[in-house]
Amino acid sequence: MKALRLHRWNVTPREAARIQLRLRERVELQDRLPRIATVAGADVALDLRRGRAIAGVIVYRFPEMAEIERVWAERPLTFPYVPGLLSFREIPVLLKALARLRHPPDVIFCDGQGYAHPRRFGIACHLGVLLDCPTIGCAKSILVGTAEEPGQKAGAWTPLVDGGEVVGAVLRTRETVKPVYISQGHRISLGRAIELARAVSDGFRIPKPTREADHFVEAVKRGEWKQRRRGVRAN
Repeated sequence: MKALRLHRWNVTPREAARIQLRLRERVELQDRLPRIATVAGADVALDLRRGRAIAGVIVYRFPEMAEIERVWAERPLTFPYVPGLLSFREIPVLLKALARLRHPPDVIFCDGQGYAHPRRFGIACHLGVLLDCPTIGCAKSILVGTAEEPGQKAGAWTPLVDGGEVVGAVLRTRETVKPVYISQGHRISLGRAIELARAVSDGFRIPKPTREADHFVEAVKRGEWKQRRRGVRAN
């Protein structure tokens, strides 16, 4: 997958926030989706001891959720930890991994926020705009906004509201477990994002694409992913 060159990465946190405000005008919050045949999960692990970031992407056939391909990449960490600017720390290595895919996905699930962000431009929005690809934010905690607790049954959800605006959804993916926080990234409506998050959930709290991507990058970080498997690409 090839990204648009819309800004530099070697910027200060203040410049990064200004870039978010400028690029959020490109975010599309309505459905502009292809026929969905594949979905992917993307995540990043940080190896602070070595000063490296490790990105992993796993592509699945949809709706069967059978794995097609997985790739990973690593690169030095160059941007500091600043709340709200996660994308400047993680997207460069994600783009490196995504460029190695032989099967570009129709939708990418990102481990992080999308529109549910102080500047309405979280990592899922940023990645989606750069790739001009539908993306969904799937986070484990709230960054902004408030919501009522959804019902206890799997599939129940309530709106996540910030400043009077619905910025996402609090979705129960498994009965009686903590919910996850779904928000639009790019080229997708909130209703469709919720529908797809439910479709890729498989009985665990975290939907399969981001859960497995998280396990993958942690295995790479531990040095446990050295083999090449058929249909799977290593670094």
